[in-house]
Amino acid sequence: MRRIAVCPGSFDPVTLGHLDIITRASRLFDKVIVLISRNAGKAQPSFTATERMLMIEAVTRDLDNVVIDILDGLLADYVRNVGAVAIVKGLRAVSDFEYEFQMALANKKLYAGAETVFLTTPAENKNLSSSVVKQIAYFGGDISHFVPGIILDDIKQRLVNDN
Repeated sequence: MRRIAVCPGSFDPVTLGHLDIITRASRLFDKVIVLISRNAGKAQPSFTATERMLMIEAVTRDLDNVVIDILDGLLADYVRNVGAVAIVKGLRAVSDFEYEFQMALANKKLYAGAETVFLTTPAENKNLSSSVVKQIAYFGGDISHFVPGIILDDIKQRLVNDN
């Protein structure tokens, strides 16, 4: 039996923290689906879903068991439809846990076959988020320590303020 995990997120843009969680999940499961999903609570994304998919494909090219997909719907339904056994989420801090715990309970209620697996981030990524990357890039700061080098120029081209 192949053990499939879904690693959902907005990935706007994908960061080294995201890549760490995806890479570690790829060692735990036979197949990892990185799922670009829309978060109704977040602002309009800076990158289209297709652009985010292409960036994630570029940074996971060496991970043979990772595929990328796009979702505009309920995560629990997607997990059921692909036969996944787990939803993998990264945790940076206790504040992440509060929200993710609520989501895990809701997903479990919607689909009992979905277990949520939490992977804690390494210390160097604990304050890293796509929002932080966007803020730093907007003001021309150096984001090279936060995003994979292969997509650095693409991110800067879109996010750097042209004042």
